[in-house]
Amino acid sequence: MDKIITFAVPCYNSAAYMEHCVDTLLQGGDDIEIILVDDGSTQDNTAEICDRYAAQYPDIVRAIHQENGGHGEGVNQGLRNARGVYYKVVDSDDWVDVPALRTALEKLRQFVRDEKLVDLLLCNYVYEHVADNTQRVNHFRKLLPVGRVFGWDAVAKFRPDQFIMMHNVIYRTQLLRDCGLELPKHTFYVDSIFVYEPLPYVKNMYYLDVDLYRYFIGREDQSVNEQVMLRRIDQQLRVNYHMLDSHDLNEVSAKSKPLGAYMFNYLAIMVTVSSIFLDMDGSEEAMEKRKKLWDYIRERDVGLYRKMRYFSLPAFTYLPGKAGRKLSLAMYRVARKIYKFN
Repeated sequence: MDKIITFAVPCYNSAAYMEHCVDTLLQGGDDIEIILVDDGSTQDNTAEICDRYAAQYPDIVRAIHQENGGHGEGVNQGLRNARGVYYKVVDSDDWVDVPALRTALEKLRQFVRDEKLVDLLLCNYVYEHVADNTQRVNHFRKLLPVGRVFGWDAVAKFRPDQFIMMHNVIYRTQLLRDCGLELPKHTFYVDSIFVYEPLPYVKNMYYLDVDLYRYFIGREDQSVNEQVMLRRIDQQLRVNYHMLDSHDLNEVSAKSKPLGAYMFNYLAIMVTVSSIFLDMDGSEEAMEKRKKLWDYIRERDVGLYRKMRYFSLPAFTYLPGKAGRKLSLAMYRVARKIYKFN
């Protein structure tokens, strides 16, 4: 490892916006590595842009070209090749705030210099809404200690709108490798796996209260666009099943109740999203998929099923009959208007 941090930037037909992303990252200087993963782009000159940056900044930027494998395989490829002590994914249509980047890098340098590495550095991210030109900061000021290293016992209870996202996290690279993280190919929404699966391996953390990541949202072809999510519901379900299979939350909770509670809530949100979009579809096939998901949860862990079915947010997405589905969707619309998550 010869860099403080590796930024992996999966790129797929990203020529229209990727340069803004890369230009902000380059402000981090020689201590950083940027891996541009061209995921088989065919519709524009993404590959040429990647090669141009690699030629112009040979000590910082590397370009990797691969057959199309989806966003997850872009993340995997970056991790396989990373030379940084820490690892962060930045989507090609997003960017970082340069002053916040410099602050984060100085903290990471301190960890490396003092030989006291933390497993996870958390920063804030900002929703940049293109439709109405508004912003919303996702922060943890009332949930996590600021300015010191801490463990799961110091984490407060998260609200449903206060989840750790890929945009918040900077993981220690070796931790991701040690936990065997491998995201599924040709699958959207793997960001949740990237955050969720390594969590039980995290022993210490640091929260830096700076607005580092700028998350662009509102483009019509974006993966979190509502109509796009409806078309890709099978991929969302694939992520659900992967997360359900990755950990036994009873074992996690036995080691750390706060971590177990957080991971349950994270999983519950994912089940809620899938159930809502299957309700939105409303077809007989969609209702069968919803039943299959809930049956799988029950078969895997009856206690988990009962808690989700009767005592947490997913309960409101599995209400009986057309009237129940109508109520579930109405609640979703209200939440969407308030939180602007897609």
